[in-house]
Amino acid sequence: MIIDYVGAQEISGSLVVLNNIKGASFEEMVEIRLKNALKRYGRIIQIDGEQVVIQVFEGTHSLSLSNFSTRLTGHPMQISLSPEILGRTFNGAGKPIDSLGEVFALTKRDINGKPMNPVSRIYPRDYINTGISSIDVLATLIRGQKLPIFSGSGMRHNDLAAQIVKQARISAENKDNFAIVFAAMGVKNDVADYFRRSFRKSGVISKTVTFLNLSNDPIVERVLTPRCALTTAEYLAFELNKHVLVVLTDMTSYAEALRELSSSKGEIPGRKGFPGYLYSDLASLYERAGMVKQSSGSVTQIPILTMPNDDITHPIPDLTGYITEGQIVLDKSLAGKGIYPPVSILSSLSRLMKDGIGDNFTRHDHPSLANQLFASYAKVMDVISLASVIGEDELSSIDRKYLKFGRLLESKFLNQAFDENRSIEQSLDFAWLILSTLPKSELDRIDDKLLDLYYRDENKIKQGKAVLNAALNDISKED
Repeated sequence: MIIDYVGAQEISGSLVVLNNIKGASFEEMVEIRLKNALKRYGRIIQIDGEQVVIQVFEGTHSLSLSNFSTRLTGHPMQISLSPEILGRTFNGAGKPIDSLGEVFALTKRDINGKPMNPVSRIYPRDYINTGISSIDVLATLIRGQKLPIFSGSGMRHNDLAAQIVKQARISAENKDNFAIVFAAMGVKNDVADYFRRSFRKSGVISKTVTFLNLSNDPIVERVLTPRCALTTAEYLAFELNKHVLVVLTDMTSYAEALRELSSSKGEIPGRKGFPGYLYSDLASLYERAGMVKQSSGSVTQIPILTMPNDDITHPIPDLTGYITEGQIVLDKSLAGKGIYPPVSILSSLSRLMKDGIGDNFTRHDHPSLANQLFASYAKVMDVISLASVIGEDELSSIDRKYLKFGRLLESKFLNQAFDENRSIEQSLDFAWLILSTLPKSELDRIDDKLLDLYYRDENKIKQGKAVLNAALNDISKED
């Protein structure tokens, strides 16, 4: 039996309080009907006995305590899904905004997803090539992993997100089964237009599903956006057997929307005003990445967040780091030198990297090379600290070589153009070329067989530079 509840007990901001509601469920969708026949939609966000609190998506303007009726739908929020969603653009609540009409739904799914049985999970192994040397070599992204990017205000994380979307690829035998789900939360109109143009220009829009929540859209829609995106990714991965990369930006906007929603409900705040359940809420999103035995597809996540005041101990990056399998940290000092992307090598790590590189994955020298780059760059930081005390002129000859190595690594290896797409072989060869500026005796993380095979003396360096420059000139022409 369908029941319409007329009027409300209280209206506060975007919240409506109803009394004497029987049989309501948490997060159940409701339909609000005004007397002028217009409809609005909302979601039950709190239940206290027979009293419910409804978050109205379109806001409560023009609503009074008696000029509307409320109808329970009997189900949580769902999103329409079919193979034709590839190439489409939606708002944060999953409604099409690309003027191509509604999606002809083959199925509808609860945006909260289904719990993934831990026993059915498959350990992530294969890597995803992003075309960015600092990530591919030193913080390798593994298929099925959740690897966040920690940025700061004013940094080019939007460019990095767009570059990853347009360059990411998997092994050749699975490249046709690769898809991308991109979700932007709380972005301005010009940023949303930038993402649209970038995807269209690079030709990846046909394999991308885009969700755009603008800064002037309702707060509750911002909370729904990542859930809509991840539900779409799960459908593509576990129903259509695709390998899906999900890019979520900016998770800080999501967490702040969650804080505002929690405050409007009168909940007791936790650290810095965020709700006490922020950890479990973020985990409910991040843990939706992975691979399962019943499907050949996978969901890989790259959440991007801006650290408030560049504080990595802030609750959002802090809790994100606990849940995810590593992090890529962007450094403002590197950005100040004009380096893009300004990846902080020593602060970044990929906890699953060790099991997805080397023989049969990237190249047999990759693990040893990465370890040596980390160790040598750490020595560079020590030399810089020493030079700040005694002066660079007082450094030993080997310390000066470390300084030279550090400058080359930052300016040539870390730094690359926005449209520069490097293969993993090119990135590894480039790293060897720069590492060979140090004496062999300093490379103690690499065995002699690899050194004999890849280390370049002065003559080899000159030849390598010529080969490398020719290769880099051809990168932009490659598919």
